[in-house]
Amino acid sequence: MNIAIEDPAQPDIIALLEHGDAEAASLYPAESNHLLPIDALREPSVLFHVARDAAGTALATGAVVLKGDWAEVKRMWVEPQARGQGLSKTMLATLELKARAHGVRWLRLETGVDSHSALGLYRRAGFVTREPFADYRPDPLSVFMEKDLSLKTLV
Repeated sequence: MNIAIEDPAQPDIIALLEHGDAEAASLYPAESNHLLPIDALREPSVLFHVARDAAGTALATGAVVLKGDWAEVKRMWVEPQARGQGLSKTMLATLELKARAHGVRWLRLETGVDSHSALGLYRRAGFVTREPFADYRPDPLSVFMEKDLSLKTLV
């Protein structure tokens, strides 16, 4: 697997993002889905990553949105056929390393209460539940989490 920063506006990446959008829409109402659109993912403050297999097929995405001493994890998605191989853990570790390299202390995220695999991944990686941050409002379908990167523990 190769994970690298790429432009999210590529047809194969757009397809992956649409798959993630469809799954989110099947679990949560629109007002509880906080997905960044393509144009926002192309901003200079966003480090958008793609995991590709040896044949060059895009299998996963993940982004870090830099906000100074904190950053937000967005658009974590692994295609169903690539799950169960540790790819989400590898992607999250990559995002964490990139955030650290940019001087980020707090890595934050929002995910849904029914996203059990994601919640397990984040908890195992050292994320803890917190109150809503930035522009988020309390939502009974959302779980807000953060990790203190100054503790020097990796995923």
